[in-house]
Amino acid sequence: MKNIAFIGTGVMGGPMAVNLIKAGYDVSVYTRTKKKAADAVAAGAAWRPDVASCVAGADAVITMVGYPKDVEEVYFSPGGIIENAKRGAYLIDMTTTSPKLSVRIYNEAKKRGLHALDAPVSGGDIGAKNASLSIMAGGDEADFEACMPIFLALGKAAVYQGGPGSGQHTKMANQIAIAGTIAAVCEAVTYARAAGLSPESVLSSISEGAAGSFQMKNMGPKMLSGDFEPGFFVKHFIKDMRIACEESEEMGAELSVLGRVLSMYEELSREGMDELGTQALIKYYEKR
Repeated sequence: MKNIAFIGTGVMGGPMAVNLIKAGYDVSVYTRTKKKAADAVAAGAAWRPDVASCVAGADAVITMVGYPKDVEEVYFSPGGIIENAKRGAYLIDMTTTSPKLSVRIYNEAKKRGLHALDAPVSGGDIGAKNASLSIMAGGDEADFEACMPIFLALGKAAVYQGGPGSGQHTKMANQIAIAGTIAAVCEAVTYARAAGLSPESVLSSISEGAAGSFQMKNMGPKMLSGDFEPGFFVKHFIKDMRIACEESEEMGAELSVLGRVLSMYEELSREGMDELGTQALIKYYEKR
């Protein structure tokens, strides 16, 4: 595979497209807001004015868009991916979306001689920039193996999880774990402040012990400095947690921590904080 179409060049997708160019792929890009593709174009990507022209002739198509409705639009609308990708192309949706939608894409793609994988990622904007993402994939294993060189240009780990939708289910497990962890970091900071300690000093101690985590080491300092620039938007985390809640309810799994953290973020959303990074959860605690 040499030619890749990349659709969705935002906070995550933009750096990912650049890393594919660095790895030697010929990359075409499309995103609804052209200026968001500026870094990829500057790195050598070819800008295309629509989905159809972007995917035409591509060996692989990668999508990294916002919401399930966006995934559905780029795959199934007239002029979308399913209609315009060449026979035999690999369709890799790296958006975090509904497992059911991933299964639908897989089934429709297969009818047309296309190979679909759901391959959401973890690692945030830092992982996207550093090509150190963790990639979790669902679909046919042979297709996963065929796309491994692409995955290795984007991340440090790519693991096959099972049939279609399995990558998305794994990402839900990832987001569930993050929800509890980032809330725990906020509570540790809140406790430290209430005890009259230096939160910076506390985090420097406990982040090196058993309590240490990516969230503590990366989001904790941002919370303390008031840096709420998004590596991952509040609005997108809410979307992910809602999907996880819906799926868990259908499966009969009780996830009380997830539900509680979701309600906290929904309160931030109602207060106009959708565009902040997930570390803004500390604002929920600071109001109390």
